[in-house]
Amino acid sequence: MTTTLAGLLAMPDLAFVADGGALVREVEHYLATLPAPARPIAVPPICALGQAPITWDLGMPRPHATLLDRARRRPPAPVAIDTATHLRLLSRYLTVHGWCQGALWDGRGRRCLLGAQIAVLAAGYGTQATVMEARRHLMEQFTALDRSVRSVDQWNDAPGRTPAQVHRQLDIAAARATHR
Repeated sequence: MTTTLAGLLAMPDLAFVADGGALVREVEHYLATLPAPARPIAVPPICALGQAPITWDLGMPRPHATLLDRARRRPPAPVAIDTATHLRLLSRYLTVHGWCQGALWDGRGRRCLLGAQIAVLAAGYGTQATVMEARRHLMEQFTALDRSVRSVDQWNDAPGRTPAQVHRQLDIAAARATHR
């Protein structure tokens, strides 16, 4: 697992977010706060017996590459979503893949809030503007709870944080974003 911006951007599904925008700067800042990994994490095998597949994208239409997209070797145009839908997709993504602290993702495929936002964006749902608006809504939510919170990532990585708290705050932020 690579936890450098160069490693993230080398991944084909994340290459299109490397436009120097605010999300890229936020990822760089987050990665700079992480300690260097001591050793690679082994991914345990997954047994699919008895498990029904769960889609995290709420049955939304998936982005499809046009003939021109394929000819130019570029990702398909993103599916337009609003901020509330992005926040709901984040919650659903974290429900299916799991939530973690202290890293964008771990060896088991779990993601932090920022890692989940990157995954939802990379899957073709929304734009960088949608992601940044969602982060603004989350920051408003978190600072209403605790004035000392300085970033979404700080709130995510706080000791004692639980997945239930994460999902609850995503639900509240989505509801508030719907009514604006």
